[in-house]
Parts: sequence; C-alpha cells; structure tokens
Amino acid sequence: MKNFFTSLFGSLVALLIFFGGGALFCVILLAGLAAIGRKHAPQIESGSYIVFDLSTTIKDAPEEFDKAALIGQLTGERGRTLQLRTVTRALRAAARDPRIAGLFITGPALPVGGTGYASLKEVRAAVAEFQSTGKPVVAYLNFVNTRVYYVASAASDLVLDPFGMIVMPGLATESPFFSGAFEKFGVGVQVTRVGRYKSAVEPFIRREHSPEDREQLQKLLDDIWGDLLADIAATRKITPADVQRAADTAGLIRAPAALEHKLVDRVAYRDEIIDELKAKTGRAKGTLPTFRQINLAQYAGLAGEAGSPTAKGRIAVVYAEGDIVDGNGQIGEVGGRKFSRELRRLRQDEKVKAVVLRVNSPGGSASAAEEIQREVRLTMKSKPVVVSMGPLAASGGYWISAYSHHIYAEPATITGSIGVFGMFPEIQKLSNNLGVTWDYVKTGRNAGLLTLSRPKTPAEIEIFQGTVDWVYGEFVAKVAEGRKLDKAAVEAIAQGRVWSGAEALKLGLVDGLGGLNDAIADAARRAGLGTNYRLVEYPRKREFAEIISELLQNVVPEKADGAAILTRVSQELLDQVRVLQHFNDPRGIYARLPLNIMIK
Repeated sequence: MKNFFTSLFGSLVALLIFFGGGALFCVILLAGLAAIGRKHAPQIESGSYIVFDLSTTIKDAPEEFDKAALIGQLTGERGRTLQLRTVTRALRAAARDPRIAGLFITGPALPVGGTGYASLKEVRAAVAEFQSTGKPVVAYLNFVNTRVYYVASAASDLVLDPFGMIVMPGLATESPFFSGAFEKFGVGVQVTRVGRYKSAVEPFIRREHSPEDREQLQKLLDDIWGDLLADIAATRKITPADVQRAADTAGLIRAPAALEHKLVDRVAYRDEIIDELKAKTGRAKGTLPTFRQINLAQYAGLAGEAGSPTAKGRIAVVYAEGDIVDGNGQIGEVGGRKFSRELRRLRQDEKVKAVVLRVNSPGGSASAAEEIQREVRLTMKSKPVVVSMGPLAASGGYWISAYSHHIYAEPATITGSIGVFGMFPEIQKLSNNLGVTWDYVKTGRNAGLLTLSRPKTPAEIEIFQGTVDWVYGEFVAKVAEGRKLDKAAVEAIAQGRVWSGAEALKLGLVDGLGGLNDAIADAARRAGLGTNYRLVEYPRKREFAEIISELLQNVVPEKADGAAILTRVSQELLDQVRVLQHFNDPRGIYARLPLNIMIK
C-alpha cells in the first residue's frame, strides 16, 4: 500500500510538472514571438512603395485567431490571407501617407476558388483611389488569371513578362452531379422544394443542369462578366468589345497579343522593373538591397485602425460569413444561436450606435436564418442597421438581410435565391445489397417518418412538402414586408432564382450598389455620427486559453502550392460533398444556394 501511494504521488507530481512546464513553455513561446515581432517591426522609409501580392486570398471577416501569422513570426513567411477591410484601409491610408511614393502590384494566379469578384471590386476601387492622388501604381504580371488581371488592370503602368500570359477566356461554372454514383451504391434521394429555379437538390437527383438552372446560371455569368469587361475597358481606355475580342481570339493571351489588344502598357522582364523602381526610390541599379518597399500586410499593421479619439459612439460591423447552421456553429460557419446572441448584445449596448451586417453566405438552415433575422428586426427598432453584401448573400443569406434600413451590394454579388427545399436520403437498396434488412414496429401511421432505412411514402412526402410550402410562404412574405414590395411581385422574382447585384437593384431586392465602406458611412450618417465614431468588428479575437489550445492541437504546416491536377479535382469534389455536413436544420428545411457555385 505504501508503494502504491508513493507511486501515485510520484505520478501526480510528474503530471503537474509536465502540464505546468508545458503551459510555461507556451507562455514563454508566445512572449518570445511577440518580442521577435517587436524586434523586427519594419520601418517605413521615405519614398517607399507598398508591395501588394495578389496571390493573397482576401476574406471578409477578421481571423478569430490567425495561426499562420503566428508561425510566420518564426519562419519569416508572409501570410496568405488578409481581411478585405484591412486591404482597403491600408491602401487608402497609404494614398495619404507622404512616406509612400507608390504601389507595386504583383503575384501569380490566385488559389482555385479565390476571392469573390464582389470583394475584388472593392479592392480595385481602393487601388483606383490610390492612383487618383497622383501616386504611380505599377503592376508586374507573369502568369495570371482573370481575378488577378481584373485588379491589376487598374494600374497606371501595367507590365507583362515577355514569357507571361493572361489566362482570361471568360467565365464558366462547373458542377458535379452525384445521381449516377448514388444509383451504383444503392443510395436513394427524395426531395421536396418550392421554386422552379431552386436547384440546390439537383446534384443529387439529376445528371446535368435543368433548363431552369442553366438559364439562371447563364444570366448570372453574363452579368458578372459584363461588369468585369466594363471596369477593365474603362481603365485600359478601350471598349468592352475590345476586351471580349481578346478573350475570344486567344483566351490564353501571351505577351505580344496582350500588347496588341492594349491589355498591358508594355512588356519587360522583372529585373528591368525592379531596376526602375530602385531608381525611383533612390537605390542603385543592379545592387542590393532591392527598392525601398514595405508589404501591404506589414503596412496595415503599422497604420492601425483609423478612428476619432473623441468618438461619440461605436459602429459595429458584424460578419456573417459561411454556411448558416443551427446551434453555435464552428469557425467558418454562421451559427444561428451564437450569431443572434451577438446581435442581441450589440442591440442592448448603448455605446453601439449602429450596426453594419456584412453578409457573405450561401444560406443554409431556414430555422437558423429566422433566428438571426428576428434579432436583426429587433435591433432595427433601436438603432440603424445597414447590410453590406459581399460575394454571396443568397437564399438564407438574403433571408437575414431582408429587414434593414438599407442594403448595399456589388454588381457581381450573387443574391436572391428566395426558395426552400428539403432533402431525404434513404439506404434501403444499399442495405439490401450488403445483406441487411429492416423491420418495423410502429405506434401510428406517421411513426418512423424520419427513417433512412426506406423511401418515404407519398403520404409522408406530402407532409414534408406542406412544411416546405409553409416556410417558402413565410420567406416570400418576409421579403415583401422587409423590402416594402408587393407580395405578388416578390413571388414573380423568387422561385429560388439567383440574381446578380446589378439585377437585384433593378428588382428592388437591394437599395444601392456599393461596398463595405459605403455601408459604414451610411450607418454613421443615419446614427448622426458623421466621421466621429469608433469602428468595432465581430467576431472578436479569441481568448488566450483558446489560442493555447489551438497551438497545441491544430497548428499544421500549410500545404504546398501548385497542387497536382488529381489532387485539385479530388479536393473540388470533397468540397462539394462537405457542404452536406452543414445540413443540420432540425426540420430538414433549407434556404441555400446550389452546393457551391464555382465560377472560373
């Protein structure tokens, strides 16, 4: 017994030392990283150029905890993700900063998927605003896609490498269909839906787009592409038809053709551009170090958040980014319970004078969307609520936006999709193929209504369809009330159809075209704050203990760039199937876009 207690006591002491030492190590590590960050804080030399690498993915919401940036303190690697408002704020600050002489844009093709065109339009506007101050914007391109070229085309000096290429064949969307695979495995899918264009269920019951889905996608692509052509043509001083001709003639536009079609100003090698920038910033050609510069992420950190020291109140920017799900949700999701709780806290906070709801969501759970919308409506009674739509604000994303004092969207925003569906998989054939059979004992006709072991009967489908019909009716009625539209008019433009932001404005689904900064300025005006306010963002950074847990459990090296073709295809399929994990509405009713619309 004595040996037992001695051994037990020794084990407890060892555990205390282990966990105490581990915690102390983490504290020392974080303190060391912070010290490294302070020690190597970049200095802004007079006459420097901001370097904006367009390989960066730009997101709407701030990171709750950016572990990549923390690792970067040790490795010296720059982050691959920036918040949209960080980018636009830094560019506008640099335009006014006398130490900054110009802007240098570079970067390869964006990652697959990449930043949405609506967000890129806001970035492009900030680049144009920078240039309007008279400071030069030099863009050097090598092998770039449409997204990168779209932003870079706002430059005053657009340069393409002699062996470079602009990959701009036009926009396309591709969607996988799983019906054939489900049939092979013996998985059945039954659906209930309202809306001729509500195509979210089609990948599971069809082998190709329905005529209605093809119609709406074609219109959406045409609208977005038309907006891109107009913007590019305006800054390149050519016509949209000229840009279309270049895309149709080559698609993969090499340097001579790009020059001929006036898509670039000149052709030069990178070292030649670097030497030019050295000369402009007072450095000798062909020598080290390189031209005076500071990258955009570093400058944003030094510039800080603009705000009035005598602010009369706060404007809260709340980000709804990701699938809308029941409960609290996880990182990258909009949890109905958690999000509505945050809105409730802001509604009751007297220091918060206005709320800007930034929506970048394809929708999801109908009940979660209603839970959020309820808090939006209550908040409107006590303070201004302005909605800013990002790349996506459709279906459930539109549901939570419909009640507000003003809605802003970009022309390339994907919105609308006012429709509802239910989806019910069953595995009877799969089970039978494996030698598994099912038997039932029930207390009533509708008992076993939610089973996966057999197809739903016509009577059961009718029950679910009744619920879907009711939710759709509520959706349409809420849009009509929130947007002050006739119910019949909403019914005509609903039907689950997606619209571009430009079309949504014509239809009365949004109030104006503009970005997040426009929405913030509008909210400040409505709250009587003018420019005298402090901006706060939600979700907030996570607590220290959560950061420690993340470091110990989830820090992994980022995957290498340039994934193989097979890996990329597999990842796209997995991304599509992974969407099903967000389908957690307790009623099985969803207001969501077709899985993932991948515009390329």
